[in-house]
Amino acid sequence: MKFSLRARMTAEFLGTAFLLAAVVGSGIMGERLSGGNVAIALLANTIATGAALVALILTFGPISGAHLNPAVTLADASQRGMLWSEVPGYLLAQVAGAYAGVACAHLMFALPIFSASRHARAGVPQAFSEFIATFGLMSVIWGCSRLRSSAVPFAVGAYITAAYWFTASTSFANPAVSLARAATDTFAGVRPVDVPTFVAAQFLGAAAATILFRWMVPALPSAATNILVSHLRDESEAGNV
Repeated sequence: MKFSLRARMTAEFLGTAFLLAAVVGSGIMGERLSGGNVAIALLANTIATGAALVALILTFGPISGAHLNPAVTLADASQRGMLWSEVPGYLLAQVAGAYAGVACAHLMFALPIFSASRHARAGVPQAFSEFIATFGLMSVIWGCSRLRSSAVPFAVGAYITAAYWFTASTSFANPAVSLARAATDTFAGVRPVDVPTFVAAQFLGAAAATILFRWMVPALPSAATNILVSHLRDESEAGNV
């Protein structure tokens, strides 16, 4: 079934909003309940985010592809998975949804709707971490969507859960997430001044993974419907872009 662009944008908005609510809200809850133990707070943040991703991709994947991430949307369009004319709508919905999710989390925990983060995440190691985090995320998405599409929600959730711990940046891997997390001065925040470097590294990581997997696994099977491919059009239509 093909959904209207408005329906797909709504799915991207809601999915990204719930993702940020999970990221920020679980960070606040984890920090409040951990008694100052940062590892416990991060564990709570990790589990909630990974679980939310699985649920959100299962829910919104059949509607919009559940990109929830501008880097994923641009990669999808570059491989003819969606029309370039529809990309701005997706990006707008994702960024707006991300900020809405932060606002919802703050309201639930009686905090100001937005507050500039003071959490420093600067330097080459942090930027490289975001490159690796996004490269890995896109590798998981491309590999699974082309070869085992039904596994995408679980693979993405599992990867992000792991990447929270093996990357120095705790794996933002998402430009919309990075922008919105600059608006929360909580456990999950990042200083606004550090965001441009994160976003640049994320787009570079996504591009590198897309190029690599286009070479390794060039065919897009028509059965892959959960994310990135053929949720909008079949291959014959894609060839006309």
